[in-house]
Amino acid sequence: MDDFLKQLPKLAKDKHNENKKFFDKLKKKTPKNLDYIMQDLHDEEFERTDCLTCANCCKTTGPLFTIADVERIAKHLRLKPQKFIEQYLRIDEDNDYVLQSVPCTFLDNDNYCMIYDVRPKACREFPHTDRKKFQQISNLTLKNIAICPAAYNIVEEMKKRIP
Repeated sequence: MDDFLKQLPKLAKDKHNENKKFFDKLKKKTPKNLDYIMQDLHDEEFERTDCLTCANCCKTTGPLFTIADVERIAKHLRLKPQKFIEQYLRIDEDNDYVLQSVPCTFLDNDNYCMIYDVRPKACREFPHTDRKKFQQISNLTLKNIAICPAAYNIVEEMKKRIP
């Protein structure tokens, strides 16, 4: 896994134009069954992929935190929401709450999330490869394949299954 993670940014960069063209084509002519195909690809990949051996998303990027996320996590940590924000978050250039730093503060040495049961929505849904109307998030997917081996594999398989 470590070797693949080291190669992933270059692999994603090398495939970027090919993937962009594929997604542009997908937006213009979306297969009727795309959501079903994506769900199958997602499920198949995550039967093979163990996120605990990787955690690259937690090590290299931070999620957006919604107000609902802040309130839920603060309650779990027995903090007032404002105290949680002050201690862990900052506001980014898009005016969103994000972690003050990466790797994620809540990632332990064994790649376990210390707030897994109350983790942010963005973490629960990552890498978003089973999202409905998948073609609408192609820019996000192009970024995620450089971070997530599973997303990379799903897109590669997707290109084989969707002519």
